[in-house]
Amino acid sequence: MSKPLHQNSCEEHIYSALFKKHSKNLHDFLYYKFGSYLNPKDKVQDAFIKLWDNCAKVPPEKAKSFLFTTANNLMLNAVAHQKVVLKHQKRPQKSSTNESPEFVLEEKQYSEKLQSALEKLTEAQRVAFMMNRVEGKRFKEIAELLDISVKAVEKRIYGALKKLREDIKEL
Repeated sequence: MSKPLHQNSCEEHIYSALFKKHSKNLHDFLYYKFGSYLNPKDKVQDAFIKLWDNCAKVPPEKAKSFLFTTANNLMLNAVAHQKVVLKHQKRPQKSSTNESPEFVLEEKQYSEKLQSALEKLTEAQRVAFMMNRVEGKRFKEIAELLDISVKAVEKRIYGALKKLREDIKEL
């Protein structure tokens, strides 16, 4: 019994026979293992392309193993990539603005100055000022809530504004 000469998968009739013999089984294997979401038909085609690229190294008797291993790895890579994509989508995106870094820095510094200036106000001034400017309450409403006169509310708010102007030159 003589051994056949070294055959490889590069011969067109061998490669064609391998495709006809294994492509449907390979597709079914990928479909049952991974489903249709990652498109097993594409992975079958990619596996056969890799076989063609390596046809000189892969003898026909090892081609089936090569194809199934390659296609399985291609699908596993696609699954891993999909996980990365999903993880990235779940991460909150930083809001991008068209503002320059200098503007953002100045805004931050101004906010810190304002916070510091608000802390320097008396509690009565701060409460009245915040109720008016932040909560949008009118002087009369503030007077009723704090159980003081409207004139007292005016005095507290105007006093707070005067101190804030002194502490923050940008106002």
